[in-house]
Amino acid sequence: MGRTPRKSQTGGDADTMTVSLAATLCNNTALRRATRRVSQLYDTLLAPCGLRSTQRSIMNQIARSGAPTVSELAAALVLDRSALAHNLKPLERDELIAITVDPDDKRSRRVRLTRQGEARLDESRKLWKEAQRRFEAAFGAERANELRETLTFIASPEFEQAFEKTGGR
Repeated sequence: MGRTPRKSQTGGDADTMTVSLAATLCNNTALRRATRRVSQLYDTLLAPCGLRSTQRSIMNQIARSGAPTVSELAAALVLDRSALAHNLKPLERDELIAITVDPDDKRSRRVRLTRQGEARLDESRKLWKEAQRRFEAAFGAERANELRETLTFIASPEFEQAFEKTGGR
């Protein structure tokens, strides 16, 4: 009849743990907590294909871009180059991507999906669609669309510029 409380990541009962009001007042903390939770949920559903949500996101951006430079890929993902390099290593090791010298600029490196990477990304699509379906079922399709629009703006150069402008008050 009564359900067993599930354990939180920190070991306490999730049903009895509360988030302090102060934690929810910080936009950065709230965004990071939500991102971690959504990543956990998507990672669970993507597990059968052997990709994590971060890896799938990177591979999907490469597929959309063709063969971007590392700098172009980092900019598109809003990641610094060192964080991107850290995330590319396992994909390269597993032969899902190839990193080559840009023939037009020997200082740059281009990233492309290998055939194996294309196949793995394709394999992940059905699992990702299920994660998307579940997210929208739990959160609401309209709210999910509004959330994506809001987060797209927050990740944009326009938001960064507006944020920087407010520093002179």
